[in-house]
Amino acid sequence: MERYRIRRLRGVLLALTTAGGLLLTGCGGGDGGHSSADNSTYPSGRPAPGYANGGGSTGGTGGTGEQKNGDESDSESREFAPAPDYLSTFALDVDTASYGYARRTLAEGRLPDPSTVRPEEFVNSFRQDYVRPDGNGFSVTVDGARTDREDWSLVRVGLATRPASDLGERPPAALTFVIDISGSMAEPGRLDLAKSSLGVMTNRLRDDDSVALVTFSDEAETVLPMTRLGGNRDEVHDAIATLEPTDSTNLGAGVETGYETAVEGMREGATNRVVLVSDALANTGDTDADTILERIASQRREHGITLFGVGVGSDYGDALMERLADKGDGHTAYVSTEDDARKVFCEDLPRNIDLTARDAKAQIAFDPATVSDFRLIGYDNRQVADEDFRDDSVDGGETGPGHTVTALYAVHTKPGTEGHLATASVRWLDPDSRAPHEESGRVETSSLQDSVWSASPRFQVTATAAYFADALRSGDDRWSSLPAAPSLRDLEEHAEDLARETEDGEVSQLAEAIGRAGGLMAERR
Repeated sequence: MERYRIRRLRGVLLALTTAGGLLLTGCGGGDGGHSSADNSTYPSGRPAPGYANGGGSTGGTGGTGEQKNGDESDSESREFAPAPDYLSTFALDVDTASYGYARRTLAEGRLPDPSTVRPEEFVNSFRQDYVRPDGNGFSVTVDGARTDREDWSLVRVGLATRPASDLGERPPAALTFVIDISGSMAEPGRLDLAKSSLGVMTNRLRDDDSVALVTFSDEAETVLPMTRLGGNRDEVHDAIATLEPTDSTNLGAGVETGYETAVEGMREGATNRVVLVSDALANTGDTDADTILERIASQRREHGITLFGVGVGSDYGDALMERLADKGDGHTAYVSTEDDARKVFCEDLPRNIDLTARDAKAQIAFDPATVSDFRLIGYDNRQVADEDFRDDSVDGGETGPGHTVTALYAVHTKPGTEGHLATASVRWLDPDSRAPHEESGRVETSSLQDSVWSASPRFQVTATAAYFADALRSGDDRWSSLPAAPSLRDLEEHAEDLARETEDGEVSQLAEAIGRAGGLMAERR
């Protein structure tokens, strides 16, 4: 099986005339947006994101278009539109746990299991240079650079939300912490990190925020019901101090009690969220993943309570934690050091309590006049059928202020062709009104940089992270390699140069991780 969904772009551009967009529900479907149908409209009856005159952008690298309400008709004429085979559609994802877990595994002298390596989470672990919008929703940046392999390029689709506001400007939060206190949490870097970070976070949250605390081992217990922090911080600190590792891991009981506590303590006008801190190694009670997942999904649907998963431990149920967060319309992070924990609990979580978009999905339309093949790097578990892009009943991703989402594509261009390369569109629902909106940007072949390694520093960091994930997946027949992949030694040198240029400590950590992986792979030979 090919590693990334490879589409052979066939046929020629089809002429299309369109009236203003009627939102019709279509039938038929494809897996991950792949369809063998050869027509010029969505199954929903609307044209795909436009090429010649559409897309809402004036063209060029990094263009951002005018935001449109998704229910408005398209007044602009679209001369051409791609058939579904030329589309790539996925739900947005801001998870970073896979990269954090890989770093922890490498630091312990082991290569990560290829099944735990999700390239999009490597890419999304690093800062980007995208222009940010003023209000809710997204800006769209599309750029690219040519690789050393003939006619292959890397194309970056960047989505950014507005900057994180001061803590005083966000809605109040009602956070239910569900803490794993099973015996395995006694390992250094697990419960001890969670306790110290929760203590610091408690001091940083506002007086009008609320916190509840649920623990689970062989059974689950509500240690602290939903409690307003103003005047009660000592009570919260006392509850945190009581946390001690005990028996086995009844994850199902923890999730069930956690959501019951969150529902009982729900606050109107607040951001209600469950924060699960665990190694996700369920070994007692209800260990059936589907049952646990359905509990989370039903609470999300009925009450709008989202889930943030924080993974810990050298033995870590990565796949289950990712599925839990996906069902709970949330995201995951992994912590293994005090710096990691303080960043997640004390900076990211308080800052991103607010939501800027619900059910966000991206769709990239490649131009068959210039593109023959393309591969989406990662997002294997986030694929959405192309015809569901504008179906707002289909689940997407939730994002908050200060987030960026990056999708990287390997794109094979037709020799000697020039012109429009791709249009990227993002659709989301307003977090309050649930009104749909769209934004788009496009890129031309003339905008591609001559080399990946002469592109902007942040583009190079993105490529380095993707190539690193690609190398960690090598040897597994389920995935093929990216074009023009450098050796790990060369990749380490690129990362070291970028760390010096960007003065970014996280890029330095990337270089160290690449070096460790290179050494471990050399020992295997």
